[in-house]
Amino acid sequence: MCNLCDRQMSICLGTTVEEANTGGQQLYFANMPWQPTRIRWGNVRRLDKPNPRLLHTDRASRLQTIEFYPVEQIQLALFDLPRDLTSALDRELSTERLPDPPHEQMATFLDAAVLDHARRHGWPKSTIHRTQRSMRILQLMQDTPGAMLLATDAMRLQEIGLTAIPVIDVATAAGVMVDDRQPAIQGSFNTTTAHLPTQMRAELAQWFDVMLNGSTTPPRRKPRDQQTIRLYLRWAMPALTVWAEQGTESLREITPADVRAVLPSAGNPRSTMGAGLRSILTLLKARKVLFINPIARIHTGGHERRQPLPLDIATIQRSLNSPDPACAAIAALAAFHGARTREIRFVHLADLRDGRLHLGDRTIPLAEPVRVRIEAWLDHRARRWPNTANPYLFINHRNAGKLVPVGFHWVSRTMDVPVSVIRDDRILHEVTATNGDLRRICELFGITVGAALRYLPNTDLDNEQPPHDASDELSVQI
Repeated sequence: MCNLCDRQMSICLGTTVEEANTGGQQLYFANMPWQPTRIRWGNVRRLDKPNPRLLHTDRASRLQTIEFYPVEQIQLALFDLPRDLTSALDRELSTERLPDPPHEQMATFLDAAVLDHARRHGWPKSTIHRTQRSMRILQLMQDTPGAMLLATDAMRLQEIGLTAIPVIDVATAAGVMVDDRQPAIQGSFNTTTAHLPTQMRAELAQWFDVMLNGSTTPPRRKPRDQQTIRLYLRWAMPALTVWAEQGTESLREITPADVRAVLPSAGNPRSTMGAGLRSILTLLKARKVLFINPIARIHTGGHERRQPLPLDIATIQRSLNSPDPACAAIAALAAFHGARTREIRFVHLADLRDGRLHLGDRTIPLAEPVRVRIEAWLDHRARRWPNTANPYLFINHRNAGKLVPVGFHWVSRTMDVPVSVIRDDRILHEVTATNGDLRRICELFGITVGAALRYLPNTDLDNEQPPHDASDELSVQI
């Protein structure tokens, strides 16, 4: 009998092993979950609190409701042995049928969940079949049948060539998945700081935790974007590596003289390293990890703003005339209308109407070459993914069965030249065509006055060689 509650249980959640052992423990046989004798909230259906584990799906032209509650009494494994998933693959290759999942109610619930998720997201039959097969093997991997599924177990399905991400999406939407995966940025942080001394790594781990998750205790901080954390760490690592090679064990040993010795003399290298070190040292001083902030009174300068240069017209033409319809459509949006990468990723199908593109508060009449390329992309999109429910204009094989936009790296890999470079070339042409009319540039491209000043040349516009025409000239040569 557990001393923390009024019933026997195999695991007392929220307590340590020492606390659980105080009053003794009751052992249970595996795969024999204890059923409660009293009504609990999880078993009561009420209209004012809908249960996420009640699935409604159309199957065989009739509406059915499937109810499932995961088992809460978890049977721990005595030995943590690696699972050999090749036996499941061998059975499939030999056409031998896999055994049925041990928890029949959970298997029925998840099978219906796959069908319901596939109907709402427009999955093809092949994806449905692969997901159902992977879901069946994932249930056979459970130590406690009927318990919550683990995302780390689902990721192991990739070892035998099965699908994992659709399984995680379905189980998460159904409310029976625990995402216990380590964030990618956590692994990147561990790899980047692996060569540093132990004490320095522990101090950096405190900075990393506050930056990633924020802090609700004074001094309070909001979580920062993961890309910001990556940049700060990358900028500060050269200095941290030098200090580690010099025998420094802790950041408490760093003095202002050490900071001045490691900082570059001037330019962007000095400002970026200073920004990374200032973020780390200032936060650790505020958390009372450091006694002093060695970079507090050291001026590192700001980032230098460099004027963008015009792009070669042949480079833009190659992207516009690319056989890949996605590349041609993205290049057209950037070359004729100066669209940003983020705007291209998040534009919806509904944003294209009446020959205009609606981006937030801006309404852009589409040029004729842009319309031609977008129509070609839409035709390819309809042929390649006819049943997709994704509302975004640009999709690929990874997000066609989801409701999320494409990633930034997909846009970069699709294009021969970065979208930002084509956009800069378009703005430079507009600066020359309008003789530096800042108000028109800001309204046309949705930028601030400070951002528009980057594109103004230092000398008189009349004495400058004008960049090539990125809209009219392209219309003539395409």
